[in-house]
Amino acid sequence: MGELLQDKVVLITGASSGIGRALAQRLAGHGAKLALTGRSKERLEAVAVTIGNAETEIIPADLARPGQVEKVIEQATARFGPVDILAANAGLYIPGDVADGDPDAWDEMISLNINSVFRAVHLVLPEMIKRRAGHIVITSSIAGHQSIIHEPVYCATKHAVQAFAHAVRRQVTPHNIRVGLIAPGIVLNPLWGYHDEKEIAEKVAANEGIRSEDVADSIAFMLTRPEHVTIRDLVILPQAQDI
Repeated sequence: MGELLQDKVVLITGASSGIGRALAQRLAGHGAKLALTGRSKERLEAVAVTIGNAETEIIPADLARPGQVEKVIEQATARFGPVDILAANAGLYIPGDVADGDPDAWDEMISLNINSVFRAVHLVLPEMIKRRAGHIVITSSIAGHQSIIHEPVYCATKHAVQAFAHAVRRQVTPHNIRVGLIAPGIVLNPLWGYHDEKEIAEKVAANEGIRSEDVADSIAFMLTRPEHVTIRDLVILPQAQDI
């Protein structure tokens, strides 16, 4: 089903590392035109080198800052035309007790995890509605399905995007647009503080975590279903995790 993505314009947020990086590498093999955004220009350039895809536009941006989502959409469409697929993946993870937390840090996480998703979806939908085609996949979390004691504010951000996506999907279904969420458990990548490949391999072998590539493969599966199929929610966990 990979041919369904040939020449599709795909915007991936949070593409400089982790799930976004793995997804860019995965979709490049399907012939997609990739608009990749993240905070680090150097990391985005490194991703572009690894995928070796001439049809790639890197757009450094901090989506938690005013005007940056609009900048990304404008640059992506200037290069490739309207976005066919939005992978709203950028996010921050801040755990901890509320009593000891930093509300300013929470504001940044809320801006990225919630507001940037709302804004990106708002900006890509008019053209999708006009063309009666489009697919949006939002990276949620198992924390969007349950309230986890050590990450209450992060959970709140993921519950917000869950509610948003389910309501938006009902609005745009008559326009032949699909909206889905992927909700991973523990992903062994920099967002969770995992950088050492040996440690990652050990945890994978113990069924205590999944790789970014596992999540990217699942997103690619969602995106390559026939048009009459919508995967509304996909929860992907390491075998040993059961919250």
